[in-house]
Amino acid sequence: QVQLVESGGGLVQAGGSLRLSCAVSGSIFSLYAMGWYRQAPGKQRELVARITSDGSTNYADSVKGRFTISRNNAKNTVYLQMNSLKPEDTAVYYCAADKYNLGYNNYWGQGTQVTVSS
Repeated sequence: QVQLVESGGGLVQAGGSLRLSCAVSGSIFSLYAMGWYRQAPGKQRELVARITSDGSTNYADSVKGRFTISRNNAKNTVYLQMNSLKPEDTAVYYCAADKYNLGYNNYWGQGTQVTVSS
């Protein structure tokens, strides 16, 4: 079955950068829309960035200009480059896959912790 595994999280100081990766197995990855979501303690999970199978992207207003989502179909991997990190970015970041590009996420990864210190 389809599995998503995130990596690249960690502790970073405000203003720093991290690059998250999500490796997808058991799928025709190139056909999937992929998204990054995050959930901070006491808050609902929110969309951070999304990329469709044809490369179209969208971002939450809070991360526009700072984060970039990309994909490498040959590696079955989606990335989230996070620059100019803020303490407010602290959350568990999840990778999600929309198998049919319909806006519904069929699969989720286990999450990776990102902590931004001030």
